[in-house]
Amino acid sequence: MSRLVVISNRVARPGTASAGGLAVALQAALEETGGLWFGWSGRIDPNESGRIREEREGRIHYVTVDLSRRDHDDYYNGFANRTLWPLLHFRVDLVDYSRETWAGYRRVNTLFADEVAPLLREDDTIWVHDYHLIPMAELLRERGVDARIGFFLHVPMPSSDLLAALPQHVKLFEGLSSYDLIGFQTERDLERFQDYTRLFGRGRVVSHGVLQTASGRRLRAGAFPISIDTAHIAEQARAAVAKPGVRRLQASLSGRALAIGVDRLDYSKGLPERFRAFERFLQRHPDLRNKLTYLQIAPVSRGEVLEYQHLRNELEQLAGHINGDQAEPDWTPVRYVNRNHPHATLTGFYRMARVGLVTPLRDGMNLVAKEYVAAQDPADPGVLVLSIFAGAARELDGALMVNPYDLDGVADAIAAAMAMPLEERQDRWETMMRHLRTHDITAWRRSFLDALREGVDGMDAAA
Repeated sequence: MSRLVVISNRVARPGTASAGGLAVALQAALEETGGLWFGWSGRIDPNESGRIREEREGRIHYVTVDLSRRDHDDYYNGFANRTLWPLLHFRVDLVDYSRETWAGYRRVNTLFADEVAPLLREDDTIWVHDYHLIPMAELLRERGVDARIGFFLHVPMPSSDLLAALPQHVKLFEGLSSYDLIGFQTERDLERFQDYTRLFGRGRVVSHGVLQTASGRRLRAGAFPISIDTAHIAEQARAAVAKPGVRRLQASLSGRALAIGVDRLDYSKGLPERFRAFERFLQRHPDLRNKLTYLQIAPVSRGEVLEYQHLRNELEQLAGHINGDQAEPDWTPVRYVNRNHPHATLTGFYRMARVGLVTPLRDGMNLVAKEYVAAQDPADPGVLVLSIFAGAARELDGALMVNPYDLDGVADAIAAAMAMPLEERQDRWETMMRHLRTHDITAWRRSFLDALREGVDGMDAAA
């Protein structure tokens, strides 16, 4: 089997405590064949980009590159997160159309390609991750790399009309045609990409998942819904009930039920709408007042970006307003926390929560939804309230589906979750858990890599 090469913005280097399920899955894949993991080191050099750092552990070779402050600001804070992130989450109103940051994005992708190309072998299988590195295959092809290259987009794919609003859309998304396989989270994302290819990409759809570019090159695209380490999460949650932090939270509820939301502080997550929906729940269902506490954990991300600062201020004001209006001496309706918690502790929080609130305005998948399900006690599971705009909604059909813009609908779903009989909760949970046991993180990465190694001919024949 060929060696695997992973190229991503960040690299889960040996010994990093923050390595999540995706990092563990990629490390397992790299160990199977021996591999190379390449990307940004996470370090910023005040002067210039390009310092290379190397580490080896087991069969994995880790190679990372430092970035200068200017390159980091233009590439990461700039085009990746002020242009592509809002665009890919359907927020055209927040897109920063800057030629300077586009140049920085191309500059850093070119730097990465220059550094990684000499390390590649002819029979490597290369897997590029996410919107930070869309041009990578095109740049590697220009440097003579003929190996199979796959790309996985972890975030949503917006409609073709929205993509066409980006001045650089032709150059950016034509670069995708240099990949052999493009993976999306859902079939709907795949359909949108095929629409873009036909309407703006000057290509054609040969058959479902098989595309041909204007130059005649064929490539594959497919839906590969990312998942979690289901068995590990379930075991972690079982063990977490004994952790001091979990016990303290349980004691602090004084017998009340818990609703929980865990999200990065980002405008795509629909947090202001969720806060208002919880307030609407308290207003519409006064019989349930003082019976449910809502804990929202939202670690700050991209705190230097103005839109995120405004979001944090808005949430603080909303939490204060709700608590000021609804709280009682022995009960605070909303607990809003910006501090992160160890993952093992979070799974314990999930397990004790009667209601899991996952209501993004737009999300590629949302693994919190899957982790909430996996963490539940089979004898007394909670209820997932899930946005129809999360990729996970295509798989977790045992959840209560909501439109996050419909505050009354979300409020009533919370009430329905509180009133749901045990037998129905168990039935809904078992349906979702059965799916997650089969479609876990290992199945995800194997299905993508098998498809990449199979090539265009295999998919064309299947179609």
